[in-house]
Amino acid sequence: MEERQYDLIIIGAGPAGYTAAYRAASFGLRTALIEKDELGGACVNTGCIPAKALLQATAVYRDMRRASRFGITAREVDFDWAKMQDYKEEAVGQFRAQIRQLLDQNEVEQIRGEARLHAGNRVEVTTREGTLSLRGTHVILATGAEPVIPDIPGIDLPQVMTSYDILRIDDWKFDCLVIIGGGVIGVELATIFAALGSKVTLLEQNGRILAPMDPIISEQMEENLRDKGIEVCCNAEIMEIKNRGRDTVFVNFREDGVWREKAADRVLVAVGRRPDMSRVLAEDCEVKLEQGRPVIRGTYKTTQENVYAIGDTVARMRLAHVAASQAVYLAEHLAGRVHRMQLTVVPSGMYVVLPVVPSCIYTDPEIASVGFTEEDARNSSMKVKCGSAYMAENGKAILTQKRRGFVRLIFEAYTNTLIGAQIMCPRATDMIGEMATAIANGLTAYQLSTAMRAHPTYSEAITYAIEDALRNG
Repeated sequence: MEERQYDLIIIGAGPAGYTAAYRAASFGLRTALIEKDELGGACVNTGCIPAKALLQATAVYRDMRRASRFGITAREVDFDWAKMQDYKEEAVGQFRAQIRQLLDQNEVEQIRGEARLHAGNRVEVTTREGTLSLRGTHVILATGAEPVIPDIPGIDLPQVMTSYDILRIDDWKFDCLVIIGGGVIGVELATIFAALGSKVTLLEQNGRILAPMDPIISEQMEENLRDKGIEVCCNAEIMEIKNRGRDTVFVNFREDGVWREKAADRVLVAVGRRPDMSRVLAEDCEVKLEQGRPVIRGTYKTTQENVYAIGDTVARMRLAHVAASQAVYLAEHLAGRVHRMQLTVVPSGMYVVLPVVPSCIYTDPEIASVGFTEEDARNSSMKVKCGSAYMAENGKAILTQKRRGFVRLIFEAYTNTLIGAQIMCPRATDMIGEMATAIANGLTAYQLSTAMRAHPTYSEAITYAIEDALRNG
């Protein structure tokens, strides 16, 4: 079998893989990108983009039903799930086309098939036409992650679904939905299906939903979900899922030690994701794993020489923009280019992390955060001062009748340097970019206060939060 030679072989065409591919190729590296399914990985095909498309569709539906408050009469407003799915698939197709265009423009060789990494950086690819043998000077593993399926009796019943399944379902005729997991995926999907009229119950094993985020965000979002008719149960331990016939199941759980039972037409499991390398690494491969994740030494290096791993395969924060940023950094590193992004090595020297990573949740209202929360900072023995502004007093929020939310900024007390921001309001996911830029460049409250923000905008709340922090100083 003839062996093809490349400067770089990338396994997996999600945000990490396709970004690394076109960046490396633009630097002159002969690059091959291998993907067993569609371009874009889980983000574009089964996760982020499909979910955001349906969130957009349901937001339009929800706003139309509320149009009377603006003096607009909209009669017989209804939704067509099949057409929502068509819109979602159209959006997914457009994303794929953009990725393909980037790869084609940079002359990346695209191979569709199952890849297996061997020792010596040989990659065996099984395609529809047969088997290919490739060898790369460098290899990047960017195979992503898959949903975690907890060990719960009844978890294999046909009524139990993952986020991948529920976003592809042909028709939505289910009155009751129970969601196991109060993280980002659970909260976003609860928002979608509650807007479409389902009775949604959200079960979270921690003491609050969105546990990694600032407690004030968890508190406000829980109140927001309840206002939408979603039942939120925290400290919920799932014990069993039982089939009671007629396509209905019952979820048995303990909430604060009290036994409860919820009937559901469907149960969504959204408790996280984890990497699965079992089908990618051949028996002679020298990449070592710990808890299913490649062991990383230094700049994304695995234990096999010149083999790297990026994206959801290794990242603690499984976000598309984190994966893409890692890909840019690594492509520059392999091509010997100057790095545009600043990365920080944690004290152990074993893991490379991005210092400023925005996190976004596309609910109504949106949530975005970056940097330290107040709790994080105090746990790191930092003295901080905080400034807050509430959307109830914001001119744009009054005009749009979306007055729930806030801007909260965290400053290091001695230098007044911005170290964290939490925003909950419409367009929060767009506004967080200013805060990320400010943190990355070490801007102070005084420097931020010199910027003029237009009126009326949601962004004005940033100005008032800065002023609040300066008063607290």
